[in-house]
Amino acid sequence: MRRGGFPRRARVDDARLHGLARRLDKPMGVLGLLFLLLVLTRAFVHDEPLSTVLTVASWVLWAVFVVEFGLRAWLARHCAGEFWRRHWWQLIFLAVPFLRFARAAGALRATRGGGVIAAAVRGSRSAGRLLSDRLAWLAVITVTVILAAGQLLVVTGSYPSLGRALHDVAFTTITGEPLPATDAFAQVMELFLAGYSVVIVGTLAGAVGAFFLSRERAGRERPEE
Repeated sequence: MRRGGFPRRARVDDARLHGLARRLDKPMGVLGLLFLLLVLTRAFVHDEPLSTVLTVASWVLWAVFVVEFGLRAWLARHCAGEFWRRHWWQLIFLAVPFLRFARAAGALRATRGGGVIAAAVRGSRSAGRLLSDRLAWLAVITVTVILAAGQLLVVTGSYPSLGRALHDVAFTTITGEPLPATDAFAQVMELFLAGYSVVIVGTLAGAVGAFFLSRERAGRERPEE
């Protein structure tokens, strides 16, 4: 009876998991973008009460993400191996904020950088869930990359000010030109942004080409009057 009951329970859990995923995709996508905005906005806010509000709001959203991840893990407990193989990296991102309780300055710097990366990854995935237009999704991802890269360069000490870092990162992302900073992290970021600029150009060229091809095809298929 136990053998017969377990597969039935597993199928029920599978149905619940898929149903939960469908219902939560859009709400969690919205929360993911909101979380990204909160994390990126905190760098521009110097007013202490507002900064505290943003920090508390980001922790509340992080708690929601933890609960959602735990619920998905519990529903997938009968196939835990497959679940953890696919989602282990999310657990790392969920654990990053707790490093800020460490007293070491290096750990605090790593936490800030890890928090920015985690927010950027979650926000990018959320944009992919919510936006069906490829160019709109690419625009959101590009803005996310610029803001996140600028903050990381400030956190690591490559740039003294966020404004200058954002200017240089945006210029490198659009044109592929090297960053003025010459430290090791800036050089790694420079390679990443140069590669991303190639992706942008390729995607835009493909989108423009597909647009003109579709117009040409539509013109050929249109019946002559």
